[in-house]
Amino acid sequence: MGEPASLVGATVLVCGGGLAGQSAVRALLARDATVLLADRSESEEIAALVAAGARFVGSPASLPPGLDLVVTSPGWRPDHPLLVDALAHDVEVVGEVEFAWRLRGPGAAPWLAVTGTNGKTTTVRMLEAMLRASGARALAVGNVGVSIIDAVTATEPYDVLSVELSSFQLHWSSTIAPAAGALLNLAPDHLDWHGSMDAYARVKTRVWGGWLAIGNADDPFVAGLLASSNTPTRVTFTLADPDGGQLGIRDGALVDEAFGSGIELFRADEIRPSGPHNVANALAAAALARAHGVAADAVAEGLRTFDPDPHRNQLLLTRDGVAWVDDSKATNPHAALASLSTYDRVVWVAGGQLKDAPVDELVAMVAPRLAGVVLLGTDRAVVADALRRHAPDVHVIEVSSTDDGVMTEVVRAAAGLARPGDTVLLAPAAASYDMFAGYAARGLAFEAAVHALDSP
Repeated sequence: MGEPASLVGATVLVCGGGLAGQSAVRALLARDATVLLADRSESEEIAALVAAGARFVGSPASLPPGLDLVVTSPGWRPDHPLLVDALAHDVEVVGEVEFAWRLRGPGAAPWLAVTGTNGKTTTVRMLEAMLRASGARALAVGNVGVSIIDAVTATEPYDVLSVELSSFQLHWSSTIAPAAGALLNLAPDHLDWHGSMDAYARVKTRVWGGWLAIGNADDPFVAGLLASSNTPTRVTFTLADPDGGQLGIRDGALVDEAFGSGIELFRADEIRPSGPHNVANALAAAALARAHGVAADAVAEGLRTFDPDPHRNQLLLTRDGVAWVDDSKATNPHAALASLSTYDRVVWVAGGQLKDAPVDELVAMVAPRLAGVVLLGTDRAVVADALRRHAPDVHVIEVSSTDDGVMTEVVRAAAGLARPGDTVLLAPAAASYDMFAGYAARGLAFEAAVHALDSP
């Protein structure tokens, strides 16, 4: 079922009516397939797809008969009854990314792919900026921005795609082979979805399905996986002085020793957002760009003009000597550690849904930096227990409220703990869906409460 032509007359079930599912349905209808669409309820968008020729089947308990293929959205877990039933009946299940890969025609744009526990969106956006600075018609896609299905089927083709790949997307991707793929870092995350750290790590390595594998030499887990990879060419990046075959930092600048000889790319202290983890993201993006043949000056111009997405180590304001920073995108302990390590003395705002991720190591490592902690969310007690074990002298305030005004209470508590020179940092180390529509909504609520501090 690998060629688009084979979709003509095929019967395909699309699981999920969100953006990815909608793109899949449109692509299938354009290729004269019979399309069934499964979701909990029929939204206006789904109704429009039904009007265009799809058949809405709701949320059946078992697989509809006569299927040739199932295309699933990232939000559907592998243990969903429909997906389990499909595999039991030897009906192939693919995700949106795998489906998009199979829709590619002759001369299709190469994929430069990025995955990792944290930093994916920042890295693909940096890469997109570098590629565009080189004059290429490029686009960041995948788990960010435009649907990857829409990108590969666009009327005006792209020269190259900067592709963000989540572990959910990679789980259902069996044949993708990006021209180059980068693995930024690995730490426990989404273990409730994948079942184990080994399973989570295993799907992440699918980003190395092409000719070039790029990995973080400073991450022992990534370095070990890269050493055992069968990818023909391997390149690493490091925050240390680079050896041959590496990109790294020398005399305060990003330097390429993999695709050139000591070529200086950009000053590390000018990278936005700030922090060592974002310097590492910039190195990964530069490695992918250089692998694609992007000149050093275009790499520099891309980083110079890069406009970071909000809620990623975003300085909101400085008031009375206290900096207020929104890193709501730090939705797991690994991301929170990177963010907390950027600042010397922090009032930490944390909590939410931990997704079974352990927090003891994080708390033990950042304890010396903590001027105080404000906790919220469903798993706040888990973080509080870790603080009692590893930072018993740190003042901790737990906010139990779950209503719309929770951030006002959180911010006022943090303001009471902060002193001049401190940073109040929202780096929750947890997902947001227990109380908010997503990390962006959580960040906006924090920002609004911060700006309202001086209001009567």
